[in-house]
Amino acid sequence: MAPLGSMPAAVSLLAVPVARSFSTFSCSNSLLRCLTAVKTGPGKCLTTQPGGPPKRPLNGYLRFVMEQKPAVVKQNPEIKPVDVIRRIAQQWRVLSPEQKKPFQDAMLQDMQKFKLDLQKYRSQLTPAQLQQQAAEKKQRMSKRKAIRKKRELTSLGKPKRPRSAFNIFMSEHFEEARGGTTQARMKSLLDDWRNLLSHQKQVYIQLAEDDKVRYKNEMKSWEDHMLEIGREDLLREQTLSLQRRPAARTAAAKKKTKTTKAKAAKKTSAAPKSKAVGGEVKSSSAKTVRKGSAKKV
Repeated sequence: MAPLGSMPAAVSLLAVPVARSFSTFSCSNSLLRCLTAVKTGPGKCLTTQPGGPPKRPLNGYLRFVMEQKPAVVKQNPEIKPVDVIRRIAQQWRVLSPEQKKPFQDAMLQDMQKFKLDLQKYRSQLTPAQLQQQAAEKKQRMSKRKAIRKKRELTSLGKPKRPRSAFNIFMSEHFEEARGGTTQARMKSLLDDWRNLLSHQKQVYIQLAEDDKVRYKNEMKSWEDHMLEIGREDLLREQTLSLQRRPAARTAAAKKKTKTTKAKAAKKTSAAPKSKAVGGEVKSSSAKTVRKGSAKKV
């Protein structure tokens, strides 16, 4: 059976353009990649480059995996590495806290040494090196956050993005493509695509257009569902802007109506005052006339 680290690296090259067509790996691959950088043995930490920072020690679960992997592989030589990890994970789940304790205690013991080594390593760095490490850590955290968000969107059933015409062509002809490696096959497929006639490409272009329509309809339904469950934060910016426009128009209309009512109320309240002032002017004029006539008499 091939070792855990023997999965073709070329699979990652294929993942970008045709991930939707050839995605066959689960989240267990992250654990496989981690294990390929680990040396077996009790109390071992992740490999550390000379002069580099110390690596965190393995947690209790990974220690259990490293201990059980040889036995599981020996008993089941025909199963894939991913299935090996899954079997060991099932064994870990059924362990009692007392059975897990030795592995977790070993992690805690190595963690103390790791903290001392890390403190010693940082004391030897210059301020510029510390700043560079902080920037690298920020970049790694940002990447992890993006990965977590992508996994969350997948679990919530977000529709897959539409494929291009070339991606559809490649997914249909990948198995029969020339070349011994994935990269060579992709290169030969690209050459074949460029040599296609216009009417031959039109078939795949039309399929790509249909996929765009599928994506548009599925995204609308998905975003409506996200609104229903209170996950407005997952909506696209263009969807949010479209929702803000009617709200803004409604608010502007309400404000205009309120202003119009206020002006009408102001005019209504000002009308009796004008009549009162006019009446006072007339009465004063009448008094003046009577006084004038009395003086003449």
